[in-house]
Amino acid sequence: MRHLVLVLGDQLDAEAAAFDGFDTEHDAVWMAEVDEESTHVPSSQPRTALFLAAMRHFAAALQAAGRRVHYTRLDDAGNRGRLADELDATIERLQPQALVMTAPGDHRVLRALQAVAASHGLPLELRPDRHFFCTVREFAAHARSRRTLRLEFFYREQRRRHGVLMDGGEPCGGRWNYDADNREAFGRDGPPPHAEPPRFAPDAMTREVLDLVRRRFAGHPGRLDSFAWPVTREQALHALQRFVAERLAGFGRWQDALWPGEPWLWHSQLSAALNLKLLDPHEVVAAAEAAYRAGRVPLESAEGFIRQILGWREYVRGVYWTRMPGYAELNAWDAHEPLPAFYWSGDTPMACLADAIVQTLEHGYAYHIQRLMVTGLYALLLGVEPKEVHAWYLAVYVDAVEWVELPNTLGMSQNADGGLMASKPYVASGRYIERMSAGRLCAGCRFRPGERTGDTACPFTTLYWDFLLRHEARLATNPRMVMPLKHLTRLDAAERARIGERAAALRAGGF
Repeated sequence: MRHLVLVLGDQLDAEAAAFDGFDTEHDAVWMAEVDEESTHVPSSQPRTALFLAAMRHFAAALQAAGRRVHYTRLDDAGNRGRLADELDATIERLQPQALVMTAPGDHRVLRALQAVAASHGLPLELRPDRHFFCTVREFAAHARSRRTLRLEFFYREQRRRHGVLMDGGEPCGGRWNYDADNREAFGRDGPPPHAEPPRFAPDAMTREVLDLVRRRFAGHPGRLDSFAWPVTREQALHALQRFVAERLAGFGRWQDALWPGEPWLWHSQLSAALNLKLLDPHEVVAAAEAAYRAGRVPLESAEGFIRQILGWREYVRGVYWTRMPGYAELNAWDAHEPLPAFYWSGDTPMACLADAIVQTLEHGYAYHIQRLMVTGLYALLLGVEPKEVHAWYLAVYVDAVEWVELPNTLGMSQNADGGLMASKPYVASGRYIERMSAGRLCAGCRFRPGERTGDTACPFTTLYWDFLLRHEARLATNPRMVMPLKHLTRLDAAERARIGERAAALRAGGF
């Protein structure tokens, strides 16, 4: 054997660089399902099922195309349970001359596979990941050229470089960013009629995976009753087409809006397919821009969606690979509280948190405002250890791959990187959730968002004021926190003490 081509569960792209020059006579593909990838964090049942189902379908497609695939299933006799151990055994059996792979998206996995290759004295050729618009080297050069690392500057650079939403040398519409136009809440009657995303009924191969996951990971969080994620390239392309045709037009206007019992709204649900490489971001961005150019969607919707992919997604990858492994250890706010147990069950009297967590466990999904300004916000205000928050997000969401999840959680959500990614911590009181859900989430809750203290005070509101009080000196140096801190001057010593006592009770688990 000449090359053993290693393919990981988030590298399901038949056009990846790892396959360049593939010789069907002398090369083969290696893929492995192992317990370790579902147990290093307690991967939810929907997340594990999506990875395994997509991997099996991809392997079958490779075999149908005439490529040899050495594939280890999770329940195969003798499965060693770790990627490194499975690769080690395969090398012993097949004796390849070299290993080839597309650069992985997880620092832990990269180091493990490099160690196996070194132990056998084999070269491991890491080929560039063409899936992205920006290479890690290009991002590093961008970062070196700036005193502060901010998304907006990187995003504009990407737009110019790739000619996306540009009219000559200027941005379409004369503005780079339409974020200010994309923060509308629903009215009291809730979201207007909208299309549901497509659902993909599990085929026989996926049903086999669902049964396996239910048996093998019965104690893991989440449920599989509603599993309907795309697990093939064809399904992912259909999901993209339906989103652009049916929901992209309303995405911009309501991308930040909240409503109880509405997990999908106008969001794309394409992140899992993108992160598994079933979709290419170039084709996703091109589809959104084409819809704008054809007059089918407004500019603010196309721009807001494209910014998430061409801007934010590329930005967090650059942060991850230029800052790891030390990035995972950052804890700028010295937060050490444990993650509340209700994050694994949704059993909490806080209506907004219960809604977001139960939805997460049911579908393995929540959209960005639920993650940033509900589950993430509460953990930040409570003072949870950032690594525990990171482990939860990595475990529960079907689109969670560490390169994208860790910076989003530790940097954006928890602000634990000291402001590298965000110029201020994203903190807010219960009033924010009340406003963005037009009061509907709060109406069904026993807590009142306008109250700071007392038994009916919203925990978000109490903890928001407590966060400002605990970190007042440090926040005072941040010009974007001037206005929130001014409100602290209205609080007398007695009120400050009551806030602190109520916050301490919440950290002790009392409501």
